[in-house]
Amino acid sequence: MTVQLRHLFALATCALLLGGCASTPPATARYDFGPLPAPSTSSQIGTLIVADITGPTALDTEHMQYRLLYADARQARPYAYNQWAATPFQLLGQRLRANFAQAGVKVLSTTDAITSPTVLRMEVNEFTQSFDTAKSSQGILNVRASLFRNHRLLDQRTFQRSVAAPTPDAAGGAQALAEASDALAADLLVWLASVPQP
Repeated sequence: MTVQLRHLFALATCALLLGGCASTPPATARYDFGPLPAPSTSSQIGTLIVADITGPTALDTEHMQYRLLYADARQARPYAYNQWAATPFQLLGQRLRANFAQAGVKVLSTTDAITSPTVLRMEVNEFTQSFDTAKSSQGILNVRASLFRNHRLLDQRTFQRSVAAPTPDAAGGAQALAEASDALAADLLVWLASVPQP
């Protein structure tokens, strides 16, 4: 009887240990945009204030979101154990400012508005990894940019970039959206240089 009780106790202990291991969630991976790519262009824009980026409340979070276009394109889903290191608005703002500065633009914040009357404001419409199939996805970035000088709108334009993700997971989506952000920065520099300055 004693031997049977010992065996039952040992089995119960093993079951509890295995159950505890199975219920431990994996560590959350946090992604940012990584190092800047090598500079590909230079700009003569001069000084520019880049305001904080805004957008829908659903994107003002560190959750990484994806869409299954083949199942329900209207539903954005969060990854369970993968997050951004900051909100998409913060990551994108930091990345664009860094790209602009690398291209030779003197980038200021809105607190420095007295020194430069030219302000770039941006609103994010889409910042998502979208899956066409279970194994194929793109990082999609859609932004409306408005350029003001002395509180007067000079120009407004919507930009969209789509970059194929190298892998069908959160890491692939992070890389695709980082590359889309760098491509957006190049597009913005070309546009800003083309806007006539009064």
